[in-house]
Amino acid sequence: MRLNENILLLGKKVVLVPYTSEHVPRYHEWMKSEELQRLTASEPLTLEEEYSMQQSWREDADKCTFIVMDAEKWQAQPRTTEESCMAGDVNLFLTDPGEPSLGEIEVMIAEPSCRGKGFGTEAVLMMMSYASL
Repeated sequence: MRLNENILLLGKKVVLVPYTSEHVPRYHEWMKSEELQRLTASEPLTLEEEYSMQQSWREDADKCTFIVMDAEKWQAQPRTTEESCMAGDVNLFLTDPGEPSLGEIEVMIAEPSCRGKGFGTEAVLMMMSYASL
């Protein structure tokens, strides 16, 4: 969704940044996991297909995707790459184009070392707050 292409949401545990092509290689590596494929009902994609999917989600008016970053890592060093801070993603899907207040939110904390730290909870609450603006 282009509406969030310049939006950064800063929380205590996570930072939400728009899903860009720079994030695709790491995201693609995560989605090679059979466990994540099963949990997200996803099919494996080629890297080229993943880039295409990222672009289509960016253009789609009924989807809003942010990459979930570990805030501590993201704020630690000025030269830290976003890729090294990635924890997962959070998505908002508008389910009724005629009623923009209806939708669903899903979160995936793909990075095993980031699970069980409250990142998913905070990401969902931040997305709910963002969606209500």
